[in-house]
Amino acid sequence: MALIGRVKGPGPSRHSFSVVAFDQHTALDSGEFVTCPIAGRPVLARLVERRPLRPYPDSFLTAPELEPQHIAAAVGYSELQPPPVELVAELIGAFDPALQDFINPRRLPEVGAPVSLAGHDQLSRLLNRRQPGQPGAAHLGWLLSREPGAVPVVLDVAALTSTHLAIIASTGAGKSYLAGVLVEELLGPHNRAAILLLDPHGEYGSLAALTGQPHQPEVAVHQPGSLKIRTGSLSLADLRYLLPDLSERMEYVLGQAYRQCRRGDGWSLAGLRQAIAAMAEPEAGKKSSSYRETANALLWRLNAVFEDALLFDDHAPLQLRELVRPGQATILQLNDIQRRQQQVLVAALLRQLYRARLQTSQRTISSGSPLYLPYPVFVLIEEAHHFAPAGEEVVSGGILKQILGEGRKFGLGVGLISQRPGKLAADVLSQCNTTCLLRIINPVDQQKVRESVESVGQELLRELPALSKGQAIIAGAAVNTPLLCQVRPRQTPHLAQDIAAPEIWREVYGRKT
Repeated sequence: MALIGRVKGPGPSRHSFSVVAFDQHTALDSGEFVTCPIAGRPVLARLVERRPLRPYPDSFLTAPELEPQHIAAAVGYSELQPPPVELVAELIGAFDPALQDFINPRRLPEVGAPVSLAGHDQLSRLLNRRQPGQPGAAHLGWLLSREPGAVPVVLDVAALTSTHLAIIASTGAGKSYLAGVLVEELLGPHNRAAILLLDPHGEYGSLAALTGQPHQPEVAVHQPGSLKIRTGSLSLADLRYLLPDLSERMEYVLGQAYRQCRRGDGWSLAGLRQAIAAMAEPEAGKKSSSYRETANALLWRLNAVFEDALLFDDHAPLQLRELVRPGQATILQLNDIQRRQQQVLVAALLRQLYRARLQTSQRTISSGSPLYLPYPVFVLIEEAHHFAPAGEEVVSGGILKQILGEGRKFGLGVGLISQRPGKLAADVLSQCNTTCLLRIINPVDQQKVRESVESVGQELLRELPALSKGQAIIAGAAVNTPLLCQVRPRQTPHLAQDIAAPEIWREVYGRKT
């Protein structure tokens, strides 16, 4: 371990200390990890600030034709080259192998104590709960402050899937790229995960290139309309959501018809139409029905929604064990589908998965049941703010909140991907105990992250607008301490690229000439 300086004294916060760096270590980056002894034990700390010990006076900076160091040399101001630098380090703690956590020493190092740069192997052990290629490991990249490949950044998949994940970034910062890397890791031979990925923009189809690789993962990509869910799995709330702005009389007719046609575990669209039509017929001994116009109007609206619906069918043969199974990622592409239908689909699928894992875990169903699902499932939801928006009730929001609060007990994990955390429900984001934050520029979104993500310190959050594409702050249950990561290259092509408009214009113009 390279000695970089000595402790000068307490820092600006209760758990920080300042270090005077030796000449050759004045350029250390914020986010770098160092160690120092406290009460005879090595303690890990993170550099959070760097500032000169002898800054130039303002008068040295006012002459445009003179360099400030030349002025300093002429008047004998600076004898040290390069100028001395003070570093501020935030204590993380001493790692306890038994607890698999850092223990805060609750005291600062003594003045003059040596401060060393943490070694590559030491950091790899302290930051990660798993090593690359081990069962339950997801190798996302390497520590940003070190050279590529020196210190791997590895997530603990068990913690990731049981306590939920959030990937948050501005547009173009690399959130879908990072999600693609994660799926590649989850499908690797050391994990063989069962993954359901909901893809509203059709950005993840290139993951199908994993099929045919030596470890033989399976990637099933379903285009809009190629996979449908059974109409009878929809709840009355789902129907009301698909048919917005119903009058009170329409609400009544729909509720009565739904309850009448619902038998056992489901119902059919044909049966619902028949039950509504029956309410339009006059009752025995009466000349007309008081609900005729209402029932006919409701039938018209029902037919208008379901006639061209790509997602629902009375006889859809959807089997959960075929949809999700270990070693397979199922990608549902929802582009070209109306937002409300997307939300209803997500609600229906999440309800079925939740019931399946709940009843299988509690052993209330047999292996022959369609709901029998004897393995955990991880669901990744792109554009998550559409399915649990802040300040708005949508049909998918309730079940999503329930799974985030209770799903970990039954092996149903959720990963939320969003470019607008300010539009994502606060109680949804706060339930994700592992967070990957890429560049976020919008002040509203930055503030939402500060309020909802407890595992990231304020010093690291200040880095959000300055992160480059593919750089991420990773914190929470899947790593031992928050860190800055450079995401590794993907094994599969990345489809979510910006459109190269000038190239397309030139190409199309060339065809005309």
